[in-house]
Amino acid sequence: MTMNIDCFKAYDVRGRIPDQLNAEVAYRIGNAMVEYLDAKQIVLARDIRLSSQELADAVCAGLNDAGAEVLDVGLGGTEMVYFGTGHLGADGGIMVTASHNPADYNGLKLVKAESRPISGDTGLKDIRRIAERDERRIAATKGVRQEVDIQADYINKLLSFVELSELKPLKLVVNAGNGGAGLTIDRIESKLPFEFVKIHHNPDGEFPNGVPNPMLEENRRSTIDAIRASGADFGIAWDGDFDRCFFFDENGRFIEGYYIVGLLAESMLAENPGSAIIYDPRMTWNTLETVAAHGGRAVLSKSGHSFIKDVMRREDAIYGGEMSAHHYFRDFYYCDSGMVPWLLVAQIVSRSEKSLSSLVDACMARYPSSGEINREVPDTQAAIDLFNERYRKTALSVDETDGISMEFENWRFNLRASNTEPVIRLNVESRGDPALLSAKTGELLAALEALR
Repeated sequence: MTMNIDCFKAYDVRGRIPDQLNAEVAYRIGNAMVEYLDAKQIVLARDIRLSSQELADAVCAGLNDAGAEVLDVGLGGTEMVYFGTGHLGADGGIMVTASHNPADYNGLKLVKAESRPISGDTGLKDIRRIAERDERRIAATKGVRQEVDIQADYINKLLSFVELSELKPLKLVVNAGNGGAGLTIDRIESKLPFEFVKIHHNPDGEFPNGVPNPMLEENRRSTIDAIRASGADFGIAWDGDFDRCFFFDENGRFIEGYYIVGLLAESMLAENPGSAIIYDPRMTWNTLETVAAHGGRAVLSKSGHSFIKDVMRREDAIYGGEMSAHHYFRDFYYCDSGMVPWLLVAQIVSRSEKSLSSLVDACMARYPSSGEINREVPDTQAAIDLFNERYRKTALSVDETDGISMEFENWRFNLRASNTEPVIRLNVESRGDPALLSAKTGELLAALEALR
């Protein structure tokens, strides 16, 4: 029976439970993925949401009916599917998660062999078509579900990014937001010299302390308070499926992901001189300066994990970073990880014997930024057209890789439509001039407000 499935997004599947996403839809998508990939083995994992087990079971049934073996790696984060798919040599992987969406949402993140992304332009539309028409494959011999414990290998992979002997006994606040990150922290804890101050640590799909989304300012207070109360060296907070991690310095100050990109790029280039570093157009000047100063090659990519990963592979880049706190690593199947970045930052702090604040203060002063500002507008293209008309004539350069970016002598901006939400996203930065940054940000926001 034909069904309209409206939970397919630009990069994944995501929708409300049960009206947009339910067991029937999950079954169809699992079955369709086998048809699309002609897959023999699929890795499956789930997050801690209350609906995730039921959806995982339905996905598994769809996969098995189509004849595929399911390698179930259990409860955890999205990067476990990335790691598991590559490490086990599977034909693809499915993560049941809605990341930082509200508790009544869930979703599916899909990858093919080698953890290559499946997105709107590379398969999601085909999978949706097969699922909607119910062109299901029923194999003569059904596949089986096999529980596979990859935890030891996964932890060893994470630890391979740092020199354990160089790590100092740091005190770290870790805020899992009652998502899945706490499970990995508990497994890795005994192998590290760190003292962890754990808050909102236990997995709880009810999200008693709010949906795990550190991008929301109101969700940062508990991490800030714990850092100040404990005297921690720095703090880390994750979203629900911990594919993003967010940093706070020893004073409890939130560090925009933009500046962490520069810090990690410098670190990766120190050990991999001349390598490519991938960056997105939202904030650029600090990254470009850092990569050039340390002998790397900066390569621009459109924002979004599928675009970044494609460019990462094409350039064989050692690292890619988005200011949205996604960090990608060549040696992690060119995928993003929320665990590798904090391990690397801990190594940087240990080696330098400097505080996190002192490591980022200079670049924050050189290139103050607005952070990403989201606004709902009736027509996102009209907003981009307005900025194009108003500012293009005086801009020193214009780039349309993703939305529109314009550079002027001492400031720049990027304006782009969200791929996942009906909003426009604005980022502004200046060359060492907070007053100019504030003025230009206010000016641009006023223009957007007039469109509402």
